[in-house]
Amino acid sequence: MAETPAKQLFGAKAVGSQQRPVPLGSYAKGCVAGAVQLPETGPTWQAMRLSRNRNWGHPETIDYIRDLSAFAATLPGWKGLYIGDISQPRGGPMLSGHRSHQIGLDIDIWMLPPDRLTLSRAQRENISSISLRRAKGAYVNSNWSRQHHELLKAAASDKRVARIFVFPGAKVQMCKDAKGDRRWLRKIRPWWGHHYHFHVRLNCPRGARGCVDQDPPPRGDGCADAQKWVNDILNPPPPKPRDPNAPKPKPRRDYTLKDLPRQCAAVLQSD
Repeated sequence: MAETPAKQLFGAKAVGSQQRPVPLGSYAKGCVAGAVQLPETGPTWQAMRLSRNRNWGHPETIDYIRDLSAFAATLPGWKGLYIGDISQPRGGPMLSGHRSHQIGLDIDIWMLPPDRLTLSRAQRENISSISLRRAKGAYVNSNWSRQHHELLKAAASDKRVARIFVFPGAKVQMCKDAKGDRRWLRKIRPWWGHHYHFHVRLNCPRGARGCVDQDPPPRGDGCADAQKWVNDILNPPPPKPRDPNAPKPKPRRDYTLKDLPRQCAAVLQSD
């Protein structure tokens, strides 16, 4: 086990560990004990891509999905939410190489408004979300709606949320449209991709020793920073000069179990 890539060890586990629920380590370097499975279908959600078996998370994550999807179901044209990756049954590095989603506190939520919550397993494997970006993410496209704005606002306004990743053009559009209290915008952070889904990251639960929070977002609403991302997409800055004598960057190596918090060995070995 010491030399086996951790992604193979964690990817081989089909169910969560029989332990008290606790996230261990950081979002991109950890595992989760006692994860629970989001039911494949609920009153206001469906878990997608069930073959991946990544609909596991900390109980607080599952509660958050229930709450946000119930809000989504109140939006015109939305029956609830389609939920993408949360975590593997015991978290840890993913076989796919996805860097985050390791401690059961990250959630990918599809941008596609669900018009029904009766999709079969096969349909959930083949249906695709929709992209909301235009001009490589500098702007939103015609799929963007007021409902997307309200959903992201509700998602970010929850005290359990640390930050939400979405493409830069969406953040700039929300900055333009936001009225009244703008404090929730601070949690909406521009990031590459994230135009077919948005990524919710929850804070470490209270009392979860061994869980490492990310540094909080910078103060302010973050709108100027998002506009800079957009400006750089539209007018890319010149590439930095390359030092011909600089050593080649080392390829990113796979984590092994010894790279993760020591408690992760017990998470793997638990029934």
